[in-house]
Amino acid sequence: MEKMELIAPCHFGMEAVLKREVLDLGYEISTVEDGRVCFWGDAQAICDANVFLRTAERILLKVGSFKAETFDELFEKTRVLPWENYIPKNGKFWVTKAASVKSKLFSPSDIQSIMKKAMVERLRRIYGIEWFQEDGPAYPIRVFLMKDIVTIGIDTSGVSLHKRGYRQMTVKAPITETLASALIMLTPWHKDRILVDPFCGSGTFPIEAAMMAANIAPGMNRSFTAEEWGNLIPKKAWYDTMDEANDVIDREIQVDIQGYDLNPEAVKAARQNAKDAGVDHLIHFQERAVKDLSHPKKYGFIITNPPYGERLEDKKDLPQLYREFGESFKKLDSWSAYMITSYEDAERYFGRKADKNRKIYNGMLKTYFYQFLGPKPPKRPREPRQ
Repeated sequence: MEKMELIAPCHFGMEAVLKREVLDLGYEISTVEDGRVCFWGDAQAICDANVFLRTAERILLKVGSFKAETFDELFEKTRVLPWENYIPKNGKFWVTKAASVKSKLFSPSDIQSIMKKAMVERLRRIYGIEWFQEDGPAYPIRVFLMKDIVTIGIDTSGVSLHKRGYRQMTVKAPITETLASALIMLTPWHKDRILVDPFCGSGTFPIEAAMMAANIAPGMNRSFTAEEWGNLIPKKAWYDTMDEANDVIDREIQVDIQGYDLNPEAVKAARQNAKDAGVDHLIHFQERAVKDLSHPKKYGFIITNPPYGERLEDKKDLPQLYREFGESFKKLDSWSAYMITSYEDAERYFGRKADKNRKIYNGMLKTYFYQFLGPKPPKRPREPRQ
């Protein structure tokens, strides 16, 4: 397959982080828009992006983009796209999701059914058949309408990329793996610095950090829809990507990453998840309240997702919880803290105004990423040249 455009959706506000990841993989960016990064690549790029990108939600193969203000336009412009270049005669194809924002066409079910009819009409004529068995590989279609511009892509990932395959056990209000990775990348944390999550829940922040430190690709332990696309991607491309992912793992890495939680079930889940991710030897999990947070070393990092109190009965506990968190952080006088929360009074009870604050949508929930910056550690003296 020749050069094509790929679409990588991400959390709103995380486009710059994903753009950097794509560039680090060696691919050329075509556009950066709200909630997605588009880039150019070949069949190998589909494999690389699915296996290596930590902050993308999925990878879509772009089929086309056009303006449509009526269902007739949508039908005709979908019908003229070269679907036969992507979907074989026995392919199973359907519009799995339609999203519409500020567009005249806004009914997802109507958009889905009209586009499917248009695709069938084109492929029926191209392949010279009346009935499609659809017993081959799956080619799920996703479509976005933004201000009447229709963008169509085939989903290469299948299950969302935040599902790495390690989080079998979870607790309430978890943060997704992709968002956790993106937030870690927004901080200056590096694998030679201490990292503590005092509200670790099922362990997502510590696990994602440990995987980064050991250079473990996020997509190593799962499958992707496009693995079955023999007409577009040779099996060798997937094997090469997995071989590379295995080769770059740092198996000798030593880090100081810790996760605490007051809930014993959460700690148990976190340990199991870390084991399934292959990083349990790199993280110390412990049952501990935030008021008991302490560490003997200096210049550490706290990255955490404290309770938001989404349920009314939990709201009353939040002032005390954030106050205890702030008091514990005060004692860690050279540390930096980063927390994502939707709790409006977080700074007030934490006892300090954030040095930086970033609005981030966690799904449909508006949250803030508060950044309390500590001093930089002194530079190590350079070794004299021999």
